Amino acid sequence: MIVELTKAPGAPLNPITASRAYIHRDSNLLLLLVCLAQFMVILDVSIVNVALPAIRDGLGFSTAGLQWVINAYTITFAGFLLLGGRASDLLGRRRVFIAGTALFTAASLVCALAGSPAVLLVSRAIQGFGGAVISAASLAIITTSFEEGASRNRALGVWGALGGLGATSGVLLGGVLTQGLGWPAIFLINVPIGIAVVAFGGRIIPEGRSELGHRHFDLTGALLVTTGMVALVYGIVRTDVLGWGSPGVLVPLAAGVALLAGFGLVEGRLAAAPLMPLRVFRLRPLRSANAVILLLYSAIFAMWFFVSLYMQQDLHHDAIETGLAFLPMTLAVAGAATLAPKLIPKIGARVVLTAGMISATAGLALLTGVNPGGTYLAQVLPGGVLSAFGLGLALVPATIVAVRGVPAAESGLASGLLNTSRLVGGAIGLAVLTTIATSHAHARIADGASPVLAQTDGYQLAFAVGAVLCFLGAVAAAVLLRPAREDEAAGELAEARG
Repeated sequence: MIVELTKAPGAPLNPITASRAYIHRDSNLLLLLVCLAQFMVILDVSIVNVALPAIRDGLGFSTAGLQWVINAYTITFAGFLLLGGRASDLLGRRRVFIAGTALFTAASLVCALAGSPAVLLVSRAIQGFGGAVISAASLAIITTSFEEGASRNRALGVWGALGGLGATSGVLLGGVLTQGLGWPAIFLINVPIGIAVVAFGGRIIPEGRSELGHRHFDLTGALLVTTGMVALVYGIVRTDVLGWGSPGVLVPLAAGVALLAGFGLVEGRLAAAPLMPLRVFRLRPLRSANAVILLLYSAIFAMWFFVSLYMQQDLHHDAIETGLAFLPMTLAVAGAATLAPKLIPKIGARVVLTAGMISATAGLALLTGVNPGGTYLAQVLPGGVLSAFGLGLALVPATIVAVRGVPAAESGLASGLLNTSRLVGGAIGLAVLTTIATSHAHARIADGASPVLAQTDGYQLAFAVGAVLCFLGAVAAAVLLRPAREDEAAGELAEARG
């Protein structure tokens, strides 16, 4: 729940604690608004995939150019997550959240009305920027508006459930909207949601600007982290056509690493008022939770991709049938994300997170049984549901652990960092596992296997590697999140707060 605060007449309202100064009856509406915006942003990552053939035919995209409908969004989304999170701390979470939502909504409308590839790609890039701002600010609003404990755990459970629903329902909604109304509908669906969030957000969402005692903005740090993340993700997404050894991949990857290293130097030694105070990384739970999320999404993001390909190319389901086949997985994510906040007070976040990672491991291991003669009920459903359940069960405690104890002034930063781990983990996992699957398929063809068998053998290896990644995440959660001694935890918190 949201707690009402009182203050003496004429006393200035602390912007950090002001986020809790709203009446109780607005708490559910606040949660609905920020979660709807998050759902809209995550949905746009997956809903476009099904509509790509229709977009190609409608706007005359080349095969090589079509991939940029996805890449333009992904690159700007990943590139601006950290900056968006920190901006919400410095400029006010409500202001940044509403501005991001308005920008995302306007860009969605332009996408739907686009008459050329260039207009669509520019609009998708702007969508990604708005999405980054929304995603980081929405989590920061929740963590500063709800008290740590059962109230915040419930809110994060809803946030995680709707985020999971957005990721898994995109295939179904994309198929239905594209076949029923045409590809512009996948972008128009965002417009009424965005308008509603902007219309009610100004009255419901607290401002919550952090009080930092200075007015300096670290422009150098902002440029370094943004260009570094853009270059890094650009290099990763180009592996789908260029290969890991190509200069077109290696140069941006090297540039991204160098820029991020420069960012670390500036923040740690040079900046008078750093954009990202590195002391926040002294919190062991924050570091550990981000590592687990990186491993989880590197496996699960690729899983959706390979399952979708297997359903359509090997089991010969159309787009709507494939979307309907994802419905049990969508429900599994939502169910687990709803269950997690109830389990955490009883057995602890560490145990729930470890159990979620083990569930995802088992699900991916089951998916290694895919073969050309398989069926949805035997080869896809058991492993898909178990993996999705693990995602929902792990996401909520990982989020709770990542933001627990983080100073309110850095809540947006912590939120941006967690979302960056999710997106970069997914991008790296998809690129690496696709390379592994493709290379193995080519090797199997060279050995005399049929193309169909070679393709499913590649899927099998990708699922096996994904299972190993999730198992490593389970080990990391169990080992790294062991309860710290009271004096050690207090020392970490004091260092993080400077």
